Amino acid sequence: MTTELDAFTASRAALLPADVAHQIASSATALDQGERDTRENVRLLADHGFLGFGAPGLNLTGVPTNPVVWGVVALVLVYSAYVSEVYRAGIESIHPSQEAAARSLGLTRGQALRFVILPQAVRRVIPPLLNDFIGLQKDTALVSVLGSVDALQQANINSAADFNYTPYLIAAFFFVIITIPLARFTDWLILRERRRRQAGGVA
Repeated sequence: MTTELDAFTASRAALLPADVAHQIASSATALDQGERDTRENVRLLADHGFLGFGAPGLNLTGVPTNPVVWGVVALVLVYSAYVSEVYRAGIESIHPSQEAAARSLGLTRGQALRFVILPQAVRRVIPPLLNDFIGLQKDTALVSVLGSVDALQQANINSAADFNYTPYLIAAFFFVIITIPLARFTDWLILRERRRRQAGGVA
């Protein structure tokens, strides 16, 4: 969302006087930053409670009451803020000379962003995005606070029935076999990117 907003603001600002364009760009940046700050600083568990219990409690026609739906919505809202920050950092990590070189070849700012900056930025942000994906997989257990039955909640039910806590180990094992391969793949990507930079293959 951050990249799309910045590109849209830049394309519209080119058609306006300099002072007006600056005010619009500043307002759009402030709104975007405020949106990200709000979603990043509200705890995920609070989002689940606010959406999972608050939205169905309004009793509005057409509003879903399935806790899984609101659990997914809460996860999407919070992690979209994290992902947008990762992409923003990736775009800002590209040296300004890259855009300057693209503009000197006759590309517009949008074309330079699409064909020069974004391909490099996306390649750089893949490892941190995978880290966020690993965190997202672990945070799916929070959906159980809304009443849905996931691996953690099922382990809790089975353990309460016979006071045998082995189901918790099984649930933890499921998370481990999913996250460890992704963590090793992320480490490999980081190492490959570091070697490529040291060899001078990436600007």
